Amino acid sequence: MKIRITFGILLLIALLTGCASAPDYKVTVTKDLYFVKDTAMPFEIKVTENKKAVKGLDVSAQLSMTKMDHGSYDVKLEEGKNGTYSGQVNLPMGGKYEAALTLEKDGKKTEKIIEMNVTKPEGVAKINGEWITNEDVSFYKLINKLQLEINREGAKKKYTGKQLEEELAYLESQEKTIEDKNQLLTQIIRLRAIALLASEKGHKATETEVDAALLKAREQYNQYEPAKKLINEYGEEKFWATEKQQYQMIVMSQKVQMDLINKVKKENPKAGEQEIYFQAQKEYEELLVSQVNSLKIEIL
Repeated sequence: MKIRITFGILLLIALLTGCASAPDYKVTVTKDLYFVKDTAMPFEIKVTENKKAVKGLDVSAQLSMTKMDHGSYDVKLEEGKNGTYSGQVNLPMGGKYEAALTLEKDGKKTEKIIEMNVTKPEGVAKINGEWITNEDVSFYKLINKLQLEINREGAKKKYTGKQLEEELAYLESQEKTIEDKNQLLTQIIRLRAIALLASEKGHKATETEVDAALLKAREQYNQYEPAKKLINEYGEEKFWATEKQQYQMIVMSQKVQMDLINKVKKENPKAGEQEIYFQAQKEYEELLVSQVNSLKIEIL
C-alpha cells in the first residue's frame, strides 16, 4: 500500500512538473495569407512567450481547409527577426483554413492550432494596410513611358550625329526598367511614404497648389505628340483624375523638401545654394529611408 501511494505521489509530481515546464507560446499571424492561383504565397507567424519574442524554434505547419476536403499542405517555416517564422505555401483556393503548428525547442514540442481566412489579394502590395493595386503599377509604368518619350524628344532637339545616337541608345536601354515591377513599386512606396510623413508633420496640399502643379504637368505633356498619344490611349479623363491624386502627394513631398532646405539654410547661413540643396537632398533621402522603415509594408 505504501509503495502504491508513494508511486502515485511521484507520478503526480512528475505530471505537475511536466505541466509547469511546458512553454506557454502565443502565436499570431503577422501577414494575411492570400490565394493566388498556381502561386506559392508567404505565410508568416510570430511566436512570443510572456510578451517576449521566442527565438531558436524549429517550426512546421500543416494547413487544411476547415469546411472542405482538399488535403493538407505542409510548410517548413524558417526563422526571421524578432520571433517571426515564415514559409511559402501554394493553396488550392481561398476560404477558411486551419494551421496545425508544431514548435520544437531543446527537445520539447508544443502544438498550436490557429484559424485564418484566406482571400484573393486586392493588389500587389500594402502600405499600412492600404493596397497598391495592379492599376497603380500600370499607371506608374505609363508615367515612366511619358517621361522617356519626353526625354527622347528633348534629345532630338539638343543633340545631333553620334551624340544623338548614343543618347537614344541609352534611353532605349532604360525601357527595361519601365517593365520592372519592383522598380515601379519602389517609386510608389517612396512617394506614399513621404506624403504620409508630410501629413504627420501637419502639412496639407490645397486645391490651388495641386491644380497649379497639375497645370504645369499638362503644359509639359502637351508639348510632345508621343506623350499626348500615350495619354489619349490610356484615356485622357481617367489619366488626369489619377494624375491629380499623384500630385496631391507630390505637393506634400515638396513641402517636406522645403522644410529641409530651410533647416539647412538656418544651420549653415554661409553655405552656397548648391551646397544647401545637396545637403537638403541628403537629409531628405535619410528621412525617407527612416519613414519607409517605420511603415508596415507587405509585398506579395
